Amino acid sequence: MRTDIFARLDREPEPPKIETPRMSRHRIALFGGTLAFYLAIVIAVLMSSWLVTLDWKVMLFRPYQQWPQIHAFLDYYVVLGQRGPTAVMVACWLGWRSWRQHTLRPLLTLGASLLLLNVTVGAVKYGLGRLGPHYATQIGSAELFAGGDIFPSGHTANAVVTWGILAYLAATPRARRYLSAMSAVVSLGVGLTTVYLGTHWLSDVVLGWAAGLLILLGLPWCEPMITRAEDWIFAARERLSARSRLVPAPPVAAGDPQPVPAGQPAAAAVETEAARGQARPPVATGSHPAAVAVVTTATGSRPRAHTTPPAHQGHPARSERTPVTPAGSRRPPHADRTPRGGTAPARPVAGG
Repeated sequence: MRTDIFARLDREPEPPKIETPRMSRHRIALFGGTLAFYLAIVIAVLMSSWLVTLDWKVMLFRPYQQWPQIHAFLDYYVVLGQRGPTAVMVACWLGWRSWRQHTLRPLLTLGASLLLLNVTVGAVKYGLGRLGPHYATQIGSAELFAGGDIFPSGHTANAVVTWGILAYLAATPRARRYLSAMSAVVSLGVGLTTVYLGTHWLSDVVLGWAAGLLILLGLPWCEPMITRAEDWIFAARERLSARSRLVPAPPVAAGDPQPVPAGQPAAAAVETEAARGQARPPVATGSHPAAVAVVTTATGSRPRAHTTPPAHQGHPARSERTPVTPAGSRRPPHADRTPRGGTAPARPVAGG
């Protein structure tokens, strides 16, 4: 059975040296041009110029009525621009890359881009307050400052950022080119789908493309902050790991064998045991072996089997005594008995 197909699932031995994008002159020029285009769209809508007239013409054309056969498919396709599902899918992929490459940069970059998206796009949405095509009140009007929240298109900007971040984090130039083309197609399709469904004006979609591209072009300015955040997270993890390794040991009762610290030689452990044995409470002189066992158990240590009782002070041990041979019998003398080795007393002769 071949197992080499699963080799890419293993973690890399060390983090790959991926070159971080920098704000080159080319990128700065693109950022400046996109920003100028962004401001031009906003000014054109504010002045109710020809762009607003084009918005109304496309809305009154009603594309969803002209091509109803693709309505069901586009209802599902537009989900590729919703922030919740797309963020979860891309975060799963980037999370696996973070685990495999021993780095948090992919996930932190995704979080930074989504944060910038929410702040910048959300501020313009609620600041201009434009109503959508389904809620328009006056033909030819820009429908600004009316409490809406569709300008720029959040679906379109989210598609540009969420799928474009894959190209931004690509490890090779070839992968970056392919992923850039894929994200451009997806974001272009999501924007036109919202126009087809009648949920956004055409100018909303154009401004959404510009807003998402500005975030991708400006991400290199956030790289130092992302690097500091990654270093801080890893340092915090190391501190927690070191703190968990220094957890204090549970208290040990008096007389119990103490745990030997790591790295302490066996001789030091023996000396510690000998010192602890000297500190045990003294046993009364002449005590019984059972008493010794009771005292030992009371101190908390295990009673040792076959404990030899201590010798009495002032009296030699039985094995050290001089054997004494008894001089005679220990029985008390009897009047009717004749001692051994003696002469029997003369008995009186009966008769005359």
